[in-house]
Amino acid sequence: MALRIVYAGTPDFAVPALRALIDSPHEVAAVLTQPDRPAGRGKRLRASPVKQVAEAAGLPVLQPATLRDPAVLAELAALRPDVMVVAAYGLILPPEVLTLPRHGCLNLHASLLPRWRGAAPIQRALLAGDRETGITLMQMAEGLDTGDILLQRALPIAPDDTAGRLHDRLATLAAQVLLEGLERLQAGRLTATPQDEARATYADKLSKAEAEIDWTRPAADILRQVRAFDPWPVAWTDSPLGVLRVWGAAPADEDTRGATAGAVLAEAPEQGLLVATGDGGALWITRLQLPGGRPLPAGEFLKARSLEGAVLGRG
Repeated sequence: MALRIVYAGTPDFAVPALRALIDSPHEVAAVLTQPDRPAGRGKRLRASPVKQVAEAAGLPVLQPATLRDPAVLAELAALRPDVMVVAAYGLILPPEVLTLPRHGCLNLHASLLPRWRGAAPIQRALLAGDRETGITLMQMAEGLDTGDILLQRALPIAPDDTAGRLHDRLATLAAQVLLEGLERLQAGRLTATPQDEARATYADKLSKAEAEIDWTRPAADILRQVRAFDPWPVAWTDSPLGVLRVWGAAPADEDTRGATAGAVLAEAPEQGLLVATGDGGALWITRLQLPGGRPLPAGEFLKARSLEGAVLGRG
């Protein structure tokens, strides 16, 4: 028997799972998403990616500013959902909502819980140098990503993965995990496993300040930083040409012991800008962006300018 589902999500990450539900035998009774927000230079109101997909499919869309409003709670109760599925929704679900569906609320989280609870699990996994991540289907509780684990699927992190690439692969995996989880729920084979609190780590929200490159750090750390902050907030560094946003970097074999960390030691159109790091290593900057410009491959950047001999960063 098909399940009657209320789906709650907002950004691109939540779109593949919603599409999977639309194409499944289950009934999507309504879609919850954040209110439209001003976006772009004109600050015009823009619908969330989830809202756009829901409306295109002819689904009812609810956009409350809070779920604590009695009128909103009554509207949700009137939908009589068997289960609510939540994926990067962005609003806190009060206890009244958590217990409203017959099977409660299920959350799709982009990590292998209890590792990386919180707002930025994809980026924190990259920054930490994790070799794998994954999707957890969790029974929602009142704590921050503390609910029982219902289903997990791991995903290897490739050496060249950026946060953007990993985000897209995880979003696709989330859709698969959701359908498998709902199938198990229908069959009575979805078992709950409490999280090991001793293994919990937290993925704090990202800030632009932490995207600044400290060239005294090891090359591997900086490379992970570049990957983790693509596409937002983008790793950056001071330079004689202004703030450079570093969109791409690659490891270099050069031994730079004795060189100043952040020094641009060489330039090559095919490889980029060779920059010394604090561990005696180096990185090639392969893609970068000047203030007011667009991201450029290093070879194109070097056609009109040079930074060889300059020292990047504030040091």
